[in-house]
Amino acid sequence: VAAASVNPSVQAAGKPLPAGRKLRVAVVGGGPAGACAAETLAKGGCETFLIERKMDNCKPCGGAIPLCMVGEFDLPEEIIDRKVTKMKMISPSNRAVDVGQTLNDKEYIGMCRREVMDDFLRKRANSVGANVINGLFMKLEDPGMGNGPITISYNDYENNAKVGEAKTMEVDVIIGADGANSRVAKCIDAGEYDYAIAFQERIKIPDEKMEYYKDLAEMYVGDDVSPDFYGWVFPKYDHVAVGTGTVVNKTAIKQYQAAMRKRAEEKCAGGKIIRVEAHPIPEHPRPRRVQGRVTLVGDAAGYVTKCSGEGIYFAAKSGRMAAEAVVERSQNGTVEVDEDDLRVYLDKWDRKYWATYKVLDILQKVFYRSNPAREAFVEMCADEYVQKMTFDSYLYKTVVPGNPIDDIKLLVNTIGAITRANAMRAAGKSQVGV
Repeated sequence: VAAASVNPSVQAAGKPLPAGRKLRVAVVGGGPAGACAAETLAKGGCETFLIERKMDNCKPCGGAIPLCMVGEFDLPEEIIDRKVTKMKMISPSNRAVDVGQTLNDKEYIGMCRREVMDDFLRKRANSVGANVINGLFMKLEDPGMGNGPITISYNDYENNAKVGEAKTMEVDVIIGADGANSRVAKCIDAGEYDYAIAFQERIKIPDEKMEYYKDLAEMYVGDDVSPDFYGWVFPKYDHVAVGTGTVVNKTAIKQYQAAMRKRAEEKCAGGKIIRVEAHPIPEHPRPRRVQGRVTLVGDAAGYVTKCSGEGIYFAAKSGRMAAEAVVERSQNGTVEVDEDDLRVYLDKWDRKYWATYKVLDILQKVFYRSNPAREAFVEMCADEYVQKMTFDSYLYKTVVPGNPIDDIKLLVNTIGAITRANAMRAAGKSQVGV
């Protein structure tokens, strides 16, 4: 991956740094967002510190990555556990629709374990000059509203120490990539956001059962597995990840997970749970994503899409985009930056992805609101044109121009599906009232 370079047309706002000193940037959080930010900063000439407490963190995450991410972020084959070329969408009534017939023999969805991917990305950042610190960020004194350095406090756990040593560090810029419970976000009063709880069990199943899932993922919808999201069975290296999530009824998450296990019971029979994981997932961007010389990326900023729940690609992309803005505006780490420079990243991000988040938000509200709507959603997934447009958008993160005639057919089918869903929902309510 090429290092970020100076754009001669950019007029840096800050004054030159003292001779021999580079712009100092602390990246808090070592997941895809933080690791990709640190790599870009280090390559771009900034003195970079990547602070991560859990170097073996196994975040409860489906682990799906789009094909474009493999090339764009130069990911090696060995960190991809499975190449999924087939999916089953399973409705509340257990109607199964096979999805993936439009993929060619080189297209797939990558399935990764986060502990493997994150470790690779951190080590790569370290190999190009980022200083990786096993530490826990505690607080910052001032987000850099003035011209002085930002002092951060953290506990250092180097050499696998069980008790952290309290330390401080002075930096010029902070990129908060410390997840949904971001301490950096709290320090800049970034505001709250609604969040989902994702619950996942890793299940070791017999080899003959694993053979069924070798290149197949399943997505289940229904009030039983989630009132506002979906459940999943995603294949990993030698096990499957079975999980679900919800925003509107977080206290019932174990009930939904039990229902998810029940739905997949036959195909996972004889399995043994080897790990249980739960984690909050943001539902929309935070009200504030930059203050002074501090900015947020990834889950800390709220960059998880609704409907699909995708976050890995957008985390890595936002980390890289924020770092590229810092590198460019600081003239490869040679001049100071301010809040306006960091807002360059936010402006680019919003222009590029606002529509994507909005469309997926609408789709979730339309198709996840009731079981009849979910039945209609799965019915639509059987359409080859729907599959092609969906996979092209997901795999390559681009909006592919459609065929006008097929677009009209899709619109008619969508309206028909929604109308039938509404009729079924109304019929169900009237029967309840009898």
